[in-house]
Amino acid sequence: MNKRLTFSLLALIVVLAMTLSACGAAATPAPTAMPAPTQVPAATDTSAPTAVPATATTAPTAAPTAVPPVCTKLPDAPAAPAAGQLGASDTPITIAFVPSGESGVIATASNAIADCLNQMTGLTYTIQTGTSYAAAIEAMGGGKAQVGFLNTFSILAAQAKYGIIPALINLRNYSTNDLDPDKALGGQLEPFYRGQFIANQASGIKTFADLKGKNFCFVDPLSTSGYIVPRIQLKANGVDPDADIKSTISGSHPNVAIAVYKGDCDAGVTYINVLTDAATNLAGTYPDIATKVYVFADTIRIPNDGVQYIKTFDPNLQKITTEALLAMSKDPGGKAVLSKLYAINAFQQIDSSFTDYSDFAAVLQKAGVDPASLVK
Repeated sequence: MNKRLTFSLLALIVVLAMTLSACGAAATPAPTAMPAPTQVPAATDTSAPTAVPATATTAPTAAPTAVPPVCTKLPDAPAAPAAGQLGASDTPITIAFVPSGESGVIATASNAIADCLNQMTGLTYTIQTGTSYAAAIEAMGGGKAQVGFLNTFSILAAQAKYGIIPALINLRNYSTNDLDPDKALGGQLEPFYRGQFIANQASGIKTFADLKGKNFCFVDPLSTSGYIVPRIQLKANGVDPDADIKSTISGSHPNVAIAVYKGDCDAGVTYINVLTDAATNLAGTYPDIATKVYVFADTIRIPNDGVQYIKTFDPNLQKITTEALLAMSKDPGGKAVLSKLYAINAFQQIDSSFTDYSDFAAVLQKAGVDPASLVK
């Protein structure tokens, strides 16, 4: 699987370089070539829909009962740490999460993960959801969080700037759409995904060229599929994201889809396929979103996000944390919590043979994007 991804990424370097040259954009941009667009007020992120309540016609007994995770203490769980030591109740291990989804859902799922880890390891974990992707990176860089659930670009940036250690990569049942060249992989567990460019039916947008002069929604300046890679592809297709479109930041993938649906933005970019994602359930609030909003292009392959540790995190605590998360991913209740968090279906442990992140970093560097330079 890694070899296949590596081959695709290396092939992409050649294609991307040729495309950029043909479009007159092959020159390596300075870090300032990717400024964050006009920021929508922070309150925008809270506009994502909350869980849809059961309809009045649904009997209470018909609602499915969530299976709680089984959090049995691990046989090799360490002795309870003394007060003041990392992992004690007065000095908890902090896990940083990125705000890539609806805030209430992330809060509920991340707390459930921390509670389960507490029971399985005998240690104390607490959570911290960053107000932005950069905030999560800085929490780890400053030692305020020892564990991270960072998105792909944040992983690369945190590796380059702070030497964080990727421990697990998330595996997902591959989500696809009709334009995806990897459509045949739909439903299979894969360590990569793609983003998608979406537009409102009323916009008339069919190609990248049609975006010029339009309102365009990005996710977050450190979102891999919702900002970094789309900007590269826009430039490769003759669209200057700083001059040719009127861009805004919507804060999360669901918020971008909602903004495009409502016509606040003519087009935008999200992960595949936020329009039909069961966890996000946008159709529960906007039943016609998948018809009023359509996909007109996909991004390149992107390695999945995962779990990381700061380099000063005790190796024994790293080991037991990894063991507990792997056990949680194999338990039906634990899988349900992880799926609710970031649609995680399984984990793959990262070892010395894993090159997906470094290969992808090479693609970004080839396009003139230095992850470390974008974290202020």
